[in-house]
Amino acid sequence: MSENANRGGTVSAARGGAAQARGGIRPHGAGGRGGGFGGGGPMSFSGEKASDIKGSLRRLGSYLGRYRLAIALGALIAAASSAFSILCPALLGRATTAIFEGATALAAGRGGMDFARIGRILLLVAGLYVVSTALSSVQSWIMGGIAAKITYRLRKDVSEKLDRLPLCYFDGTSHGDIISRITNDVDVLGETLGQSLMQIISSLVTVVGVLAIMFSINWLLSLLALAMMPLSLASMGILMKRSQKHFDDQQGSLGVINGHVEEMFGGHVAVVAENGKKKSVAAFEALNARLYKAARSSQFVSGLMMPIMGLISNAGYIAIVVVGGLLAVARTIAVGDIQAFIQYVNSFSQPLGQLAGMSSVLQQTAAAAERIFGFLEEAEEPAEGAGAEDIAGVEGRVSFEDLRFGYAPGAPVIKGFSAIAEKGDKIAIVGPTGAGKTTIVKLLMRFYEPDSGAIRIDGRNIATIPRARERHLFGMVLQDTWLFSGSIRENIRYGRPGASDEEVAEAARMAHADHFIRAQPEGYDTIVNEEATNLSQGQKQLLTIARAILADPSMLIFDEATSSIDTRTELLIQDAMDRLMRGRTSFVIAHRLSTVRNADLILVMQDGDIAEQGRHAGLLADGGLYADIYRSQFDVDADADAAIAG
Repeated sequence: MSENANRGGTVSAARGGAAQARGGIRPHGAGGRGGGFGGGGPMSFSGEKASDIKGSLRRLGSYLGRYRLAIALGALIAAASSAFSILCPALLGRATTAIFEGATALAAGRGGMDFARIGRILLLVAGLYVVSTALSSVQSWIMGGIAAKITYRLRKDVSEKLDRLPLCYFDGTSHGDIISRITNDVDVLGETLGQSLMQIISSLVTVVGVLAIMFSINWLLSLLALAMMPLSLASMGILMKRSQKHFDDQQGSLGVINGHVEEMFGGHVAVVAENGKKKSVAAFEALNARLYKAARSSQFVSGLMMPIMGLISNAGYIAIVVVGGLLAVARTIAVGDIQAFIQYVNSFSQPLGQLAGMSSVLQQTAAAAERIFGFLEEAEEPAEGAGAEDIAGVEGRVSFEDLRFGYAPGAPVIKGFSAIAEKGDKIAIVGPTGAGKTTIVKLLMRFYEPDSGAIRIDGRNIATIPRARERHLFGMVLQDTWLFSGSIRENIRYGRPGASDEEVAEAARMAHADHFIRAQPEGYDTIVNEEATNLSQGQKQLLTIARAILADPSMLIFDEATSSIDTRTELLIQDAMDRLMRGRTSFVIAHRLSTVRNADLILVMQDGDIAEQGRHAGLLADGGLYADIYRSQFDVDADADAAIAG
């Protein structure tokens, strides 16, 4: 990952979601829409009937286009393999005729068996089967490689798409559904390309080749065999149309159930603490029942194809045997040709049955392709402006000019917010829950773009600065900690990848994390497990603070950074944060007003706008909203102290 993306411990939910989906770095802790910067969001369900299967298959064809020569070679080899197999029954028919004629001659005393001729035919048949098998193996090797490459490209494209999506997409889409598209849906496409594509080509070649040889043997019997085709095709069309909606529902249900499982694992402690296991299991059973119903319906309807095709094929087989027997009695067809024709009837109906059986796979593939390409066509973050260019020598003066923003049209969250943070100021943003405090920081970090107004750094509109560079200016410590599976040293160094071990240790000492790190079994090399459960919430918070210290950014953002730390450690951290913020413009979101009393400017937000602003003493003297919040916290603390003393 680039330094620009990592510097300052800045981790957007988009990158966190991408890393989680890729199965590498895994974020710990999830923020809801109104809370942190992650967001599982409401589960989305895309199990409705596919709307653009043809378009999705065309997109898949564009992926195949790069390998058209290899696919053409594979198709040619598959056709050759099928052609060699097709010739074998005709040759075996000649051997049968030779045996029949030899037996007839022996019975009449006019000669004997021509074993040399029969042997040559059998050797030729064996050779053709060997060559057919070898060609089939080569074709499988070629298509297996193509399928692996296309699967790799699809996963790469989906992974890169994750990094280009706006944060609002992750706020409204289940992480499990995204992961399902990257894993389940891509796997379905890969399996289809690797196994079914050449099988379709082989089946089609077999049908055409067998039909040609059947007509060369006897046109009447061939017409009887063909008479069954319209009925077979009509049955296939009806069943495929009925089963497609069930396959779409199945893929969508799979994404939803993955989202539920991911959410329950991520919040397992909360589920247990709130006695929500029964509710969680009940929700899973309901989702699983929906998936079961969709899968059962899709498999049942598509599973009817083989029995129906078999019934039609057997009816045609009976008719051919009866008519063929009459023709043999009339001596208009050789006995060996009847045997060969019966084999060709089986060879003719078998690929049709395979095509019918593959229809369920193709329908599932179509549904998976639509989900993948639908995801790849999601609206991305707005492109950087034409005048976007780097910014250097940042002093840290930040101005908010009449900001207006809403997560949804017609529902404004920020309503005309204006404020100025001078160079080196510590700006505290306080107010009741839902006032828009965290939203201001999201706009500052360009996780969202304002509906109107502007944010300027040193007089320059941040919309004209590349996002990566603008985020590079800030170090962030969030209420919801973010750690990945790796050593403690690697987690701290994430703030500045090139930092030395000594610099990592110094940052940990400044964050008062060094003592508990060295108490771990492997010290700085201790591995943070998958869910970071081998560290307390407070310890995880200290590591994220150390990460921000190591990054040494131009400006800082603290969103309830000490909310998970005990009072004694909070005092130490507050001291470290004050030293870190010295000379840097800093934004501190806080509910506990005792932590922001020394702020240069306190912005009191209410209903998306600034209700009051000033310093601690002045705001208390004004007796407004800030004073009410401060006194309510003081009264709560005083009541608690009295209860403990009593």
